[in-house]
Amino acid sequence: MTYSYKTRGTCARQISVELDGDIIRSVKFDGGCAGNLAGISKIVVGMRAGDVIETFKGTRCGFKNTSCPDQLSVALEQALKGE
Repeated sequence: MTYSYKTRGTCARQISVELDGDIIRSVKFDGGCAGNLAGISKIVVGMRAGDVIETFKGTRCGFKNTSCPDQLSVALEQALKGE
Protein backbone atom coordinates (compact mmCIF):
# COMPACT_ATOMS: atom_id res chain seq x y z
CA MET A 1 0.00 0.00 0.00
CA THR A 2 1.26 3.48 -0.86
CA TYR A 3 0.12 6.38 1.30
CA SER A 4 0.70 10.12 0.76
CA TYR A 5 0.57 12.55 3.66
CA LYS A 6 0.59 16.35 3.43
CA THR A 7 2.83 17.55 6.26
CA ARG A 8 2.05 20.33 8.73
CA GLY A 9 4.62 22.66 10.26
CA THR A 10 7.72 21.39 8.45
CA CYS A 11 9.86 22.36 5.48
CA ALA A 12 8.96 19.08 3.77
CA ARG A 13 5.60 19.43 2.03
CA GLN A 14 4.59 15.81 1.61
CA ILE A 15 5.65 12.29 2.57
CA SER A 16 4.93 9.19 0.48
CA VAL A 17 5.19 5.87 2.30
CA GLU A 18 5.00 2.38 0.83
CA LEU A 19 4.03 -0.32 3.32
CA ASP A 20 3.89 -4.09 3.03
CA GLY A 21 1.62 -4.86 5.98
CA ASP A 22 3.39 -3.02 8.77
CA ILE A 23 6.85 -3.16 7.14
CA ILE A 24 8.15 0.02 5.50
CA ARG A 25 9.28 -0.59 1.91
CA SER A 26 10.04 3.03 0.93
CA VAL A 27 9.72 6.62 2.15
CA LYS A 28 10.03 9.75 0.01
CA PHE A 29 9.92 13.33 1.29
CA ASP A 30 8.99 16.23 -0.98
CA GLY A 31 11.03 19.24 0.17
CA GLY A 32 12.90 19.64 3.43
CA CYS A 33 16.56 18.98 4.22
CA ALA A 34 17.50 16.70 1.32
CA GLY A 35 20.47 14.89 2.88
CA ASN A 36 18.91 14.32 6.29
CA LEU A 37 15.62 13.12 4.86
CA ALA A 38 17.35 10.84 2.34
CA GLY A 39 19.21 9.29 5.28
CA ILE A 40 16.05 8.84 7.35
CA SER A 41 14.31 7.31 4.33
CA LYS A 42 17.07 4.71 3.95
CA ILE A 43 17.32 3.93 7.67
CA VAL A 44 13.61 3.08 8.07
CA VAL A 45 13.31 0.71 5.08
CA GLY A 46 12.61 -2.80 6.36
CA MET A 47 11.58 -1.59 9.81
CA ARG A 48 8.19 -2.12 11.45
CA ALA A 49 6.07 1.02 11.20
CA GLY A 50 5.24 0.80 14.91
CA ASP A 51 8.91 0.89 15.84
CA VAL A 52 9.49 3.98 13.69
CA ILE A 53 6.42 5.68 15.18
CA GLU A 54 7.66 4.95 18.70
CA THR A 55 11.15 6.27 17.88
CA PHE A 56 10.24 9.44 15.97
CA LYS A 57 6.96 10.56 17.60
CA GLY A 58 7.39 13.86 19.43
CA THR A 59 10.73 14.78 17.84
CA ARG A 60 10.98 18.55 17.50
CA CYS A 61 12.90 20.72 15.05
CA GLY A 62 14.32 23.72 16.87
CA PHE A 63 11.47 25.71 18.39
CA LYS A 64 8.81 24.04 16.24
CA ASN A 65 6.33 21.66 17.85
CA THR A 66 7.03 19.06 15.16
CA SER A 67 9.72 17.88 12.73
CA CYS A 68 9.99 15.79 9.60
CA PRO A 69 10.60 12.61 11.65
CA ASP A 70 7.57 13.45 13.82
CA GLN A 71 5.46 14.05 10.70
CA LEU A 72 6.65 10.67 9.37
CA SER A 73 5.30 9.08 12.55
CA VAL A 74 1.93 10.81 11.97
CA ALA A 75 1.90 9.64 8.34
CA LEU A 76 2.61 6.06 9.41
CA GLU A 77 -0.09 6.14 12.08
CA GLN A 78 -2.65 7.32 9.55
CA ALA A 79 -1.50 4.81 6.93
CA LEU A 80 -1.87 1.97 9.43
CA LYS A 81 -5.38 3.18 10.27
CA GLY A 82 -6.20 3.16 6.56
CA GLU A 83 -6.95 6.87 6.31
